[in-house]
Amino acid sequence: MGQTGRQLHLNLFILSTGHHEASWRHPEAFPERATSLEYYQQLAATAERGKMDSIFLAEKYRLNSMVKYRVIPQLEAFTLLSAIAAVTERIGLTATASTTYNEPYHIARKFAALDHISGGRAGWNIVTSTGDATARNFSMDRHPEHRERYEQGREFVEVAKRLWRGWEEGALVVDRESGIYADTAKIRPADFEGRFYSVRGPLNLPRSPQTYPVLVQAGSSEDGKEFAAELAEVVFTVQSAMAGAQAFYKDLKGRMGKYGRSEGQLKVLPGFTPFIGDTEAEARDRMRELDELTVTEYGLNTLSATLQTDLSGYPLDGPLPLDRLPGVEEIRGQQARFQLYVDLARREGLTIRELIFRTAGGRGHFTYAGTPVQIADEMERWLRNEAADGFNLMPPLLPRGLDDFVDKVVPELQNRGIYRTEYTGRTLREHLGLPYPIPE
Repeated sequence: MGQTGRQLHLNLFILSTGHHEASWRHPEAFPERATSLEYYQQLAATAERGKMDSIFLAEKYRLNSMVKYRVIPQLEAFTLLSAIAAVTERIGLTATASTTYNEPYHIARKFAALDHISGGRAGWNIVTSTGDATARNFSMDRHPEHRERYEQGREFVEVAKRLWRGWEEGALVVDRESGIYADTAKIRPADFEGRFYSVRGPLNLPRSPQTYPVLVQAGSSEDGKEFAAELAEVVFTVQSAMAGAQAFYKDLKGRMGKYGRSEGQLKVLPGFTPFIGDTEAEARDRMRELDELTVTEYGLNTLSATLQTDLSGYPLDGPLPLDRLPGVEEIRGQQARFQLYVDLARREGLTIRELIFRTAGGRGHFTYAGTPVQIADEMERWLRNEAADGFNLMPPLLPRGLDDFVDKVVPELQNRGIYRTEYTGRTLREHLGLPYPIPE
């Protein structure tokens, strides 16, 4: 069947042994390869075989206090993606980089280098980071307040854009006869002076194939949505059900007009954790198999951190103490994730233990167990009903969950004409149908 109508976009979110917090304990997982380059290259090759738009690496700047129970995240993102670029040809390469704990010049230079190395496949997941534990690794006592972080983030992105645009088209002359390598009249400094940054520039790398990386954002708070409507080209979002995803999609795209942007300039990709089986019973068995490997102490600690409330003194089989939780405006980290967990517990009357299990596989993201046909049906339903432009795929167990998705679900999507059968472009912008930055 040919491609008609809206096309589904797929990004692979790679997280060591998988997104289920107990995935590393599964006999088919490879926790000993969490720092193996070959392991991640193989995952990227599988995703490219599945014609996905991009792979994505999250990045944290602290060691989880519960590392006793959980495999550490993968290698540093820029280093790893540069190595993956060498063994792939088309798939996009999206790295997280914090605007709170980096400098714009460093990040602009790193992404320009990745875009050059990969031939135009770079994407930047813009985060403002979370938690005082991170702050203390960067000579700070406390993590900055929510709104302040986003104001700083806006400035950071503006500086980076100026640096990337500093080399005009035609700035590289490379004329051996005249001895002229570059036309300095076409290389402009950033000349930025703001509240948080003062950057002269220009960048000491020429303009990269995409001019600048695809800009990705993952916050769903009010500040996060405004930031995305103004600046982002892709949004990763946490949505547990289609109705909420539809409301988010409409809200976010409805904010873009005031920034002079059209809805097509932003792709919304909710996180999706599929448990795949040849029968629905097998899929549910695979979900239960991982849930039963969950270490309760780890889950309780993670839930306490998300809700910024020590839950260790409450009975696991009792209700979540909703009246003891802080208000969402008091949360210094992921406000949208906090609200999602609270709403889920309240709506379904979950005990603390039940909430731990409900969030063990996808951390509040859309989680579904079914056959390849059922999973494709659900993905198509979200696409057709404007709940998503695609998905940020979060396999609960790697590599099996990715192999099953590429081998069994991707053909179903292709047969419906909603997903590519071959790459038609070479850059990440072309995969996503996004415009190139207008030359200045």
